[in-house]
Amino acid sequence: MADPLGFISGSQGVNPFVGQKSAVNSASGGPSFKDTLIDNIKRVDELQQQADRAMEDIATGKRDDLEGVILATQQADSAFRMLQSVRNRVMEAYDELKQVRV
Repeated sequence: MADPLGFISGSQGVNPFVGQKSAVNSASGGPSFKDTLIDNIKRVDELQQQADRAMEDIATGKRDDLEGVILATQQADSAFRMLQSVRNRVMEAYDELKQVRV
C-alpha cells in the first residue's frame, strides 16, 4: 500500500502530503503529532471532496477523463484507509495503556 499520509519515510508510493508543513512546531523543531494528525485529516477530507467532484463531473458530462476520476477515487480511498489504520493503532495503544497498573 502506498503511504498517502506520509508517515513512512522514504516511501515510494504516491504521497499527496509532500511539501506540506505544519504551522506550529513542537520544542524538538518538528510538527507535533496533533498538528500532523489534524493536517492529514484535512488533507484526506480534501481528497474525498475532489473525488466526489470528479464523480459528479463525469456523471453530468462536464468531464470525460475516466482515468482521472478513478485515480482521484483511489487516492481518496487509500488516504482514508491509511488514516483509519493510524486511528486503529492509536486506539490499540490507548487500550494497552488502560491495562497498565500504577
